[in-house]
Amino acid sequence: MNKREGEGWSRRNAEAAQERDALANSSSPVIAAFKVFQQELDTRHDKYERLVKISRDITIESKRSIFLLHRVTNIPDPEVVLNEAESKLDGVRQKIGQIAEELRGEDIYQFHRAFTPGIQEYVEAITFLHYIRHRSLISLEEINAKLVFMKTGNADPKVRLMTHVLTFQVMPADYLLGVADLTGELMRLCIGSVGNGDIDTPFQLSQFLRQIHDGFSYIGNTGPYEVSKKLHTLRQSLGKVEDACYTLRVRGSEIPKHMLADVFCTRTTHMDTEEGVV
Repeated sequence: MNKREGEGWSRRNAEAAQERDALANSSSPVIAAFKVFQQELDTRHDKYERLVKISRDITIESKRSIFLLHRVTNIPDPEVVLNEAESKLDGVRQKIGQIAEELRGEDIYQFHRAFTPGIQEYVEAITFLHYIRHRSLISLEEINAKLVFMKTGNADPKVRLMTHVLTFQVMPADYLLGVADLTGELMRLCIGSVGNGDIDTPFQLSQFLRQIHDGFSYIGNTGPYEVSKKLHTLRQSLGKVEDACYTLRVRGSEIPKHMLADVFCTRTTHMDTEEGVV
């Protein structure tokens, strides 16, 4: 047998082996079971990717609401901005309803990492809006009370439409992390208020931030591990607001109101530089 005949024999043997494997695979219960597993995993991965996309949309719209809320210090009628922000958050809640629809009948903890960034951003936006309106922190129960959705659907066109209720529950960890992010927005609100001559808001914010800081201090190491990372940023925000209050109390009469914001921005930049060196 020459070399060419040997290669042809090997190729025919390989093709015959593939045909035997194909016949065996079609009737093998093991292969059939793994095909079912493949379909389940593909379905779960597709759902995970859809949740990630919805979460990104929620994050974008929530950030836009936060940027809009910072305009309340620059306009004579803040209620116009607050109502516009509320309408934007209504749209965000509809997207959260899509998450609730995707999670119906599923274990929420298997998909939590897919949508937690968006939920945290929504908590930050809704708590910021609530603080501007009521000067208090919205509770987790109040947030969840707004996440009830009425869904209408019907698979059979001959049967009348059926309405079912979907609910989405924000997890305590997502609530805590959203409140931790809120402190940075309150610090920016403080500086913006001072720039417009409002010298009362910084003292209110300072007291409010101290209460939040005390609450996070009670949690300690028993909460989510992300809390310890954001606690440092919370302390930075509190320090900047307290520094602004100190400047207002000690040197407020010496500095014209239209220059106070520039003074605070300069001091804040100096504090950030020192913290970076340390």
